[in-house]
Amino acid sequence: MGTPEFAVESLKRLVEGGYNIVGVITMPDKPMGRHGSVLQPSPVKQYAVSQGLKVLQPEKLKDESFVAELRELKADLQIVVAFRMLPEVVWNMPRLGTFNLHASLLPQYRGAAPINWAVINGETETGITTFFLKHEIDTGEIIDQVRVPIADTDNVGDVYERLMNLGGDLVVKTVDSILDGSVKRLFRKINWQKEKSCVRLLRFSKKPAA
Repeated sequence: MGTPEFAVESLKRLVEGGYNIVGVITMPDKPMGRHGSVLQPSPVKQYAVSQGLKVLQPEKLKDESFVAELRELKADLQIVVAFRMLPEVVWNMPRLGTFNLHASLLPQYRGAAPINWAVINGETETGITTFFLKHEIDTGEIIDQVRVPIADTDNVGDVYERLMNLGGDLVVKTVDSILDGSVKRLFRKINWQKEKSCVRLLRFSKKPAA
C-alpha cells in the first residue's frame, strides 16, 4: 500500500526479489490539466501496472466492496509505505499483520513530512523504521531501524533519496524476518504520548535548516 515515488522503491525490491504480491493498493488517479480532464496515476500504480500486478484504488478504505475485495486477495502480510491511515478492519486482516515503513527514527517525527522536519530542525541524524500498525498513527511495536547521518550540505532531496533506497532494503529484511519467524520487536513499551509532545517542540525549534 503506497502512493508516491518513495513507496515505489520498496515495491520494486519485492518484485525483483520474487515475492508473491497478490495486490497493490494506491490512491485513485488524480485529475490533472486545465479542466481536470486528464487522470494521472500515482507512481506506485504506474510501476505496478508495468509489472502486471493487480491494483486496487479505493476512494474510502472502509468501503465494504473494497474491504471484501481486499479480503479475497488472502494476503498473509500487508506492507504500507507513504499511504493513508488505515482502519482496523484493513490493518488487522492478514494473519501475519501489517507493517509500515516510516522515514524517521520513531518515535521521533511521527506523522507527515518527517524528512522535511528533520532537515528544517537541523538534525544531524535521521533514519527509517518498520513497525507493526496499531490504532494511533505511527505507533505500534517497532520491528527494525536504520540510522542515517545528515550532513551539513544535505538538503531534503538528498535525504529523501538516501532513505528511499535504504527503505527498500529494510522492507525486504523485515518481510524475511516475519516470514521465517525471527522478527524481534525493538521496543515493547514506549511512552508514545510523551514522545508526541517532544515532536511538537522539535518542529517549532529555531535550529537552522541544513
